[in-house]
Amino acid sequence: MAKTEPVGENIATDNRTDPDDDTEKTDTEPEIKSDVEIPEKTERQLELEKYWKTVRDNPTDFTGWTYLLQFVEQENIPEEARGAYEAFFQHYPYCYGYWKKYADLERRHGNLDLSIEVFEKGLRAIPLSVELWIHYLNFFQEEFGSTEKGIVKTRNLHERAIAAAGTDFRSDKLWDTYIAWEVNPVKVTAIYDRLLTIPTQLYSHHFENFKKHVTNHHPKEILSLDDFFKMRREVVAKAPTPDGEEEVPEDGPPPVIGPAPEELPPGMEREGTSDRDEVQMLRHKMIQARESVHKSTESEVSKRWAFEEGIKRPYFHVKPLERTQLKNWREYLDYEIQQGLHERVVVLFERCMIACCLYEDFWMKYAKYMEEHSHEAVRNVYRRACNIHLPKKPYIHMAWAAFEERQGNHDAAWEVLSNLEKSVPGLVMVSMRRISLERRKGNMEDCEQLFKYYIENAGTTEVMTFFCIKYARYLFKIKGDTEGARAVLHAAIAKDKSNEKLYLQLLDLEYQCRPINEDRVNELFGLMMINPDFSNDLKVKMSRRQLEFLEDFGSNIHKIKECYDEHQKLLKEVHNEKKRKHHDGSSNEPSEKRSKMDLASNGSGDGATSAAAAQTASNEPHAVYNYGHWPGYSSTSSYYPHHWGYSSQYYP
Repeated sequence: MAKTEPVGENIATDNRTDPDDDTEKTDTEPEIKSDVEIPEKTERQLELEKYWKTVRDNPTDFTGWTYLLQFVEQENIPEEARGAYEAFFQHYPYCYGYWKKYADLERRHGNLDLSIEVFEKGLRAIPLSVELWIHYLNFFQEEFGSTEKGIVKTRNLHERAIAAAGTDFRSDKLWDTYIAWEVNPVKVTAIYDRLLTIPTQLYSHHFENFKKHVTNHHPKEILSLDDFFKMRREVVAKAPTPDGEEEVPEDGPPPVIGPAPEELPPGMEREGTSDRDEVQMLRHKMIQARESVHKSTESEVSKRWAFEEGIKRPYFHVKPLERTQLKNWREYLDYEIQQGLHERVVVLFERCMIACCLYEDFWMKYAKYMEEHSHEAVRNVYRRACNIHLPKKPYIHMAWAAFEERQGNHDAAWEVLSNLEKSVPGLVMVSMRRISLERRKGNMEDCEQLFKYYIENAGTTEVMTFFCIKYARYLFKIKGDTEGARAVLHAAIAKDKSNEKLYLQLLDLEYQCRPINEDRVNELFGLMMINPDFSNDLKVKMSRRQLEFLEDFGSNIHKIKECYDEHQKLLKEVHNEKKRKHHDGSSNEPSEKRSKMDLASNGSGDGATSAAAAQTASNEPHAVYNYGHWPGYSSTSSYYPHHWGYSSQYYP
């Protein structure tokens, strides 16, 4: 897109006047004049900018890109088209059709060198694209293939194409193009010898064409002299003679192969009659020698045929693939990996990536396989996946960072995670991975700075609380800074008073102190019990836990009794609240459960009986120690309910 040059240097922007000028000065601003006129944008330029704005605002809008490319193609202005195509291929390099259009555009404008450059870029991006190779070969042959030097270059280009894509199951068209172009029969035979060993879709078609090739040429025309004489010696040595093993009839002529030739004086034979039988034997031997190869190839094709039939979309498209096709690709890859032929596995992975490049699991499967062969190849797989196809997918980036860290490349791992955080800000798991990377490197100061940065810049209170808990654990467990961890949690509670996880984390910290501080723990329990944001159910659980703590670690029996009485009052409040909701019809419990509760409370007579019993139990001196009288107490699990939000590593 054309850009207007800045013109600020040519505009008079001050009010200076000539000192010798005697004209009356006024307070009005002088008229600003410019020597350069800013050209108005044409309607076409404005339309082009609209197309560009769409893809800049959303680079993943594939349809928006197609509209932009259609527009620049119609306008036929090379400069604008180059910018659009180059930007498009930064996001979608597997679209071979647009590489062809780009190269044709340069060719129409006579830029043959640029057209070749486009083809080379496209084939570096998708070396398995048979269609793009064929288009490139036709272009090269038409433009440069008429000279002797051009023929050599075209042959070399065919060899490059075969080396890159010739083992693809659907590369038959490429092989046929090479054979049709090659005029040297000996070289054609050599091409067939390579082709017949490769399992391709049209393997039988190629074998039939080879037999026609042998039939239509004299053996010495399609074999090198060394191969021809070697094969001829073998054929002649096996031919029957009068002195051979076969019996010669006494009254008959010597045996011959085929019909007896018409005898002519030496030197007067018609062309081809003197060695007709020998030629037939040579042809037969050539075909027979390749029969076993053909059978072996046929067997390999049959093993893969079902997988190939399941591939309905071998090309790239932004539309999701059906689950059956994804499943087929996974099973096909597993089969090839099991076969153990590395070259075929890599080719199949590359084919798979063209169709499945928007799926993380296929890239990660590819990288995992390549780890056994080449670390640089693994890095290349991750680089293509993260930088081109999946720039906003976190798991593939994190896998790449982990790979680099395993290789000792901490700087590379840091760069991967930093780039991901810029592309997709606000991912907590990425932030924690960056912190953990610094911790594993031993950079404790940088680790703490990152914790503080994420706490201060947290987007929500919930995220801030998460990082505070992680930071407190780090300070307590890694650095042994109990006071620092306690301060972090208290500061977080001041900002997020209703978050029970902070209290539980602080409680866990106090429990693990050596020796345990009874006053601090009781103070914390007290804060939770008076917190108006906590539900009564949670308070009941905390009350039970406080009772257990006092029983295990408390030094004052009166405090235990006082806590127990408070616990009983809380239970009664919860019971009355549930009963009130039940009578009001606002209970969310199922009707069957409510019926059972009614029977439990009313089935034994007066409802006051259970309350009186509870009161009596609370007044008995031994009730403090009688765990069986504690409501809800049955096992250790009563004190460590799973829904507290603690993981099993703290409270199994």
